[in-house]
Amino acid sequence: MPFFGHLITAMVTPFDADGRVDYAGAAALTGRLISSGNDGLVVAGTTGESPTLSDDEKIRLFAAVKEAAGDRAKVIAGTGTYDTAHSIHLSKEAHRAGADGLLLVNPYYNRPSQDGLYAHFRAVAESTPLPVMLYNIPGRTGVNCMPETIARLAEIPSIVAVKEAAGSLDQVSEIRVRTPDRFSIYSGDDSLTLPKLAVGAVGVVSVAGNLAGLEIQAMIQSFLAGKVEEALRLHRRLWPLFKVLFITTNPVPVKAALRLAGLDCGRVRLPLVDATPKEEEQIQVVLRALGLMPAQA
Repeated sequence: MPFFGHLITAMVTPFDADGRVDYAGAAALTGRLISSGNDGLVVAGTTGESPTLSDDEKIRLFAAVKEAAGDRAKVIAGTGTYDTAHSIHLSKEAHRAGADGLLLVNPYYNRPSQDGLYAHFRAVAESTPLPVMLYNIPGRTGVNCMPETIARLAEIPSIVAVKEAAGSLDQVSEIRVRTPDRFSIYSGDDSLTLPKLAVGAVGVVSVAGNLAGLEIQAMIQSFLAGKVEEALRLHRRLWPLFKVLFITTNPVPVKAALRLAGLDCGRVRLPLVDATPKEEEQIQVVLRALGLMPAQA
């Protein structure tokens, strides 16, 4: 199995009624996600509303989730920012908090060159002994970490994986051709997990895993076992969920879905706003079809 496993969920950050981080809720969610098929958890990623979490909140979350997870799942700390020095600081703190690895997103807004991306990721990776998963998401960051740059970064021993969310199967294929087998590629898009597996990915960093981890894990394992028709059946069944969780900005839909499914993780923080009644209705239809709504709802 790859170091981080096959199914990694980008977990939401629970907030209480006053908008404060609910650390007990995060610990409870950790246990629920592990029991529903997850090999690893990303903490304080975009789905965890990282842009609106303070450093202290992130560090406490890393520690709380690791304590709850123990050795049952890998805890991957989202420590990437658009400031290399700040990313190094957070990464060192994540190591002290017990995290098993780091997720480093492309620096956003300042749009570094490919050489700048390489220098940034290398500097952060070399600041701690933790294994690193790169996170390439041009739509959120404004810059695409190209396959040749990822291949250069894969030569650094502690950089072991990439969460690839450029939306291109060709890019996944090129990364796979250019990188050694030990380097793991993860889909960064739930709806593209199955086709990315077919061109060399090992799994997914999932949003839908907050709700349907067992079936997503079953889809991945079916494909890896050569049971392609079963994997395709599960992909088709889950596809409406994959799509409805992105009808507006992530993590707005997944937080609404969790509440509708009986696990209230609180509201999103501004500048995000909660799902509209129409959006909630769309989400509810999908959850009912998948049997994810409470029986009394």
